[in-house]
Amino acid sequence: MIFSIPSVITKQEIAKITSSLAEGEFTDGKLTAGWHAKLVKNNQQLSKQTTLGKQLSEQVQSALNRNNLFQTAVRPKSIHSILFSRYDVGMSYDRHVDNALMNNGRMWRTDVSFTIFISSPSEYKGGELVIEGADEEKSYKLEAGSAIIYPATTLHRVNPVTQGTRFVAVGWVQSLVRSASDREILFDLETARRVIFTRDGKTAEFDLISKSIANLLRKWAEV
Repeated sequence: MIFSIPSVITKQEIAKITSSLAEGEFTDGKLTAGWHAKLVKNNQQLSKQTTLGKQLSEQVQSALNRNNLFQTAVRPKSIHSILFSRYDVGMSYDRHVDNALMNNGRMWRTDVSFTIFISSPSEYKGGELVIEGADEEKSYKLEAGSAIIYPATTLHRVNPVTQGTRFVAVGWVQSLVRSASDREILFDLETARRVIFTRDGKTAEFDLISKSIANLLRKWAEV
């Protein structure tokens, strides 16, 4: 399931993050790429070991933790390996798949990927995130503060930036529910349950769906 979330990070937060990134220490993006991704990765990343890198990563985690849509659709066990990337003119990240496992103090599985756009689309040209499907590909270039959430299993790329600078925050999630199709079932049931509650209150139908969600989580969740 691929979906976008507007305004995960507020305009005020974006302004502060942008100002901080302008003064940040960036390193070669290849340092965090797998051996084959190094061949196609051409960007820069904010050093994760700096105080600024840690503060901004915590800010992104906090924003995602308070977002109900993200929590319901993704059901995160851990949001991990958050990076702030910079793409200047000529930089890109060609076709690749994200590593299945990442070490961020401990080993985590990557079930879900996310990109939060820090730069406004008017501030740069090119730089679209392109995600491949079975028979088509779609490109994404969202407003500053908005996020695109997509399966870590997909092939994707970032087109070359031709003007300006593109800043994004990227990261990964190990979900409590490993299967993407199972997460989608739970999301659909949760959506239906909330619609029923908003319209009719706590009905017998609401209770049955609540029971099904709880029992499916007991069956599928890895804790």
